Amino acid sequence: MIIEHLPVRSLTEGPKHHFFGYFDKYPYDKSGRYLLAHETDFTARQPEPGEKAGICLIDLEDNNKLTRLVNTDAWCWQQGCMLQWINDAENEIIYNDREGERFVSRIVDVKSGNIRTSCRPVYALSPDGRWALSLNFSRLDRERPGYGYPGVFDPTEKVKCPDSDGVFLVDLKNNTSRLIISVAQVTERFHRSDMENTPGWFNHLLFSPDSKRFAFFHRWRLWFDNKKCHKTHMFTANIDGTDIYPLNLEEMSSHYTWISPTQIINFSNRYASGWQYHLFTDRSNRVEIIGKDVFPDDGHCSYSPDGRWMLTDTYPLEPDNCHRLYLHRLKDNQTFEIGRFYEDNSMSEPTRCDLHPRWSRDGGMVCFDSTHEGTRQIYEIDVTQITGV
Repeated sequence: MIIEHLPVRSLTEGPKHHFFGYFDKYPYDKSGRYLLAHETDFTARQPEPGEKAGICLIDLEDNNKLTRLVNTDAWCWQQGCMLQWINDAENEIIYNDREGERFVSRIVDVKSGNIRTSCRPVYALSPDGRWALSLNFSRLDRERPGYGYPGVFDPTEKVKCPDSDGVFLVDLKNNTSRLIISVAQVTERFHRSDMENTPGWFNHLLFSPDSKRFAFFHRWRLWFDNKKCHKTHMFTANIDGTDIYPLNLEEMSSHYTWISPTQIINFSNRYASGWQYHLFTDRSNRVEIIGKDVFPDDGHCSYSPDGRWMLTDTYPLEPDNCHRLYLHRLKDNQTFEIGRFYEDNSMSEPTRCDLHPRWSRDGGMVCFDSTHEGTRQIYEIDVTQITGV
């Protein structure tokens, strides 16, 4: 591994806290000029119902001028309010919000300020901009704090594996939705003895690049030594919920992304190879290892737009309690550590600040969230001196 720490610049500043959220969405608009961000008055504790986060636009060509557009009452530290650009629109963003006793999503034209409301909160958008996937964010908040939202009653709370809850497909053009895969359906079809009498839920939904299939996690609650834990099965399916394929049933899958319409890179635990970045081919038994035994920890992985580089990070590692940020060149298995960023280890699990590194659309920049300077802020690195883009 080559250590070549690159210059870092801050895109936001305190005293307020700023972050984008997850690694599987573009914070940059199509032009590369504007970047999306959340803004909060606090950090290092869970939000209470009614505590809003601001949704902001950063102008990268005007001294990183930050404009607060709207507020949201449905957000979390790991994935924010699912804030993202609508892929077939030039100026529209989508984010989740609370309306009375339900969660919804809002679509905002950042130029005109026009807002319209969609029938369900979104988890993932199809690249063609036509569809969204949704799930029960109240159930997710209960089972995995830091990923769902508090404040809305969940009618399935006492049901271990509901047949009325699961993955919903949202038609963004017609503002309609329908349940396409239920928790009960997957639990019954891929049943294990340790799924008995314990809650199950879905998480980490993501469309394929051609908008024809999606991947998702089925997780179920376990307890070891009086501590909460969970196990994970990973699946793919057509966007109407048909042709469910068990991509990984071997104990645990973690962060992943589609790198083509048929391939997914996933940090996962396999019986034969252990914890590695595995390259899965959808609807097949083909599994390869990317960067065998190179990376010391789980990370948030993605490929550059040209497909030549993998970007990933780590959780804080000993002895310095720093996140590592990596670029991995696929053609020759060469890895560069491009930065280390300290995190206070007193932060609780749901409120931690992962780097969640994200590519710019042209592959020249990487932005990430960090608390290494004392407040939660967004930073950017020019990676072209390594990648040559």
